[in-house]
Amino acid sequence: MYKASLGAYAQRNTDDHPPAYTPGYKTSVLRSPKNALISIAQTLTEVTSPHFREDQLGPKDNDLILNSAKDGTPIGERIIIHGYVHDQFGRPVKNALLEVWQANASGRYRHPNDQYIGTLDPNFGGCGRMLTDENGFYVFRTIRPGPYPWRNRINEWRPAHIHFSVIADGWAQRLISQLYFEGDTLIDSCPILKTVPSDEQRRALIALEDKTNFIEADSRCYRFDIHLRGRRATYFENDLT
Repeated sequence: MYKASLGAYAQRNTDDHPPAYTPGYKTSVLRSPKNALISIAQTLTEVTSPHFREDQLGPKDNDLILNSAKDGTPIGERIIIHGYVHDQFGRPVKNALLEVWQANASGRYRHPNDQYIGTLDPNFGGCGRMLTDENGFYVFRTIRPGPYPWRNRINEWRPAHIHFSVIADGWAQRLISQLYFEGDTLIDSCPILKTVPSDEQRRALIALEDKTNFIEADSRCYRFDIHLRGRRATYFENDLT
């Protein structure tokens, strides 16, 4: 029953992923594995996941402008980000949980370890979450994050970015990555983005300006589609015993 109903996910193409050891990204030198990774068979835990419901989320979870506001609204450029989540075969992934976190407009995170001189915004928490609908569509509202310096090398800056995590219909599909913004001049010099193997893959991490969905006198909009791994078409050929 397990094999027939659940199947397994298509194997990852490891060539699609950045190498773990990339000296240009300095911290990878100490935290990357030194030996070849070992492939293991997928288990029941990896091909199933929690089932999320709308009533488990708060009414403002996908509105980062309001979900931590106390005595006003956050400072910065208001933006909307929307798109679709698909598996690697182009099928929509419904009821996927997206979690996002980011710096504020000055480039500072609400975290005690962030000591950047950028100003903390008392009305901005910098995190949110949402579910995809039947068509794999998601949307959230936020403040465009600012760039910030980091100690990778002398005078290096991270481009504006938003971190995201996606949990689809199995733990093996979980994706953690970052989205960047079209037109950001810091993208080409970012050591983290330079670890991505190809220009095509780097472009897939850039949210594109969507002028047709700007809100007049309020918010600009960006389109960012996400593609996950998919299931094999013939489940019965997947021997998971």
